[in-house]
Amino acid sequence: MKKVFLSIAAVLMATTALQAQDAQKAAAEAAAALTAAEDVPEAVQKPKYWDVSSINSINFAQTSLWNWAAGGFNNYSLAASIDANANYAKDKTTWTNRLQLDYGFLYSADKPILQKHKDRIYFESRWGYETPIRHLSYSASFDFRTQFDNNYKYGTPTGFSGDEPSVQDWLDARKLMSGLFAPAYLNLGIGLTWKPKDWLTVSFSPVTADLVIVRDPLLRNTYGMELREEGLDTSVGDNFRPFRFGLGALLKAEGKWVINDTFSYDTQIVLFSNYLKNPQNFRVNWDNKIFWKLAKYFALTLSTNLIYDDTIKVKTLSDGTAVPAVQFKEYFEFGITYTIAPKKK
Repeated sequence: MKKVFLSIAAVLMATTALQAQDAQKAAAEAAAALTAAEDVPEAVQKPKYWDVSSINSINFAQTSLWNWAAGGFNNYSLAASIDANANYAKDKTTWTNRLQLDYGFLYSADKPILQKHKDRIYFESRWGYETPIRHLSYSASFDFRTQFDNNYKYGTPTGFSGDEPSVQDWLDARKLMSGLFAPAYLNLGIGLTWKPKDWLTVSFSPVTADLVIVRDPLLRNTYGMELREEGLDTSVGDNFRPFRFGLGALLKAEGKWVINDTFSYDTQIVLFSNYLKNPQNFRVNWDNKIFWKLAKYFALTLSTNLIYDDTIKVKTLSDGTAVPAVQFKEYFEFGITYTIAPKKK
């Protein structure tokens, strides 16, 4: 009996020893695995040099009147806008790009035709390289402005047959005011950019080439194009040159305030002085935009555009003389808005 107990005890001791060896082996393997895992280098995140975003919107407005004593007309309007940015930054180099596209039309019961009320193509690009002076960069800039298609000023038809003027009568009474590349403005300049705050940028280009293009001969006199030769008939559009070159200085100041994720305001004023002709007369472009996002896909937008150019004859005096004047445009819109922006870290 004693031998049996001794045999059982020997077997148990041998089994325990084998299990202890297996446990030690497993622990050693686990420790080796942990050590190997610690030696694996962390994934290196690739640097991000581009920041791309855009605000895209479609706005609709409608007015209906029934027995409205104050007067007015039923009307409908539809407009679309894109405000896209693509900005690059690496070391001391920056490259900013912005494209603004606007187009819209309306229908009013007093005129049986579609009328354009919003149309703009505006592209800006600026390259910069930091100077030893804080917040100051060497810069080269390019700006381009025009619109998509023709814009008209509608007069009241006269001499029509019947009780109401026809669609053709309204079309015959309109006057062409502008069109694609009529006019178009191109600026290419070199200078300095000062950016003391994230919300403020001021650029000054003392050497700026300015090109004004008026493709349509009917509009060349309106936009101050020069005659091909002295003494030619000014009533013939083809007697004027299709473009005008200028060399001058350009000052651009931009401010953008982002109050929170739903409300922002940005403004831009551009002044250009032509060294070659009347340098004391500045061409002025001043744009403002207030953006208020009410919900995920709905927003209010208030935009204004002011232009003054002493070469553009937009106002007709009582004696029939055409003269320059301040141009102003304002939009207040509500509609569907979709924002594309980089994800926050």
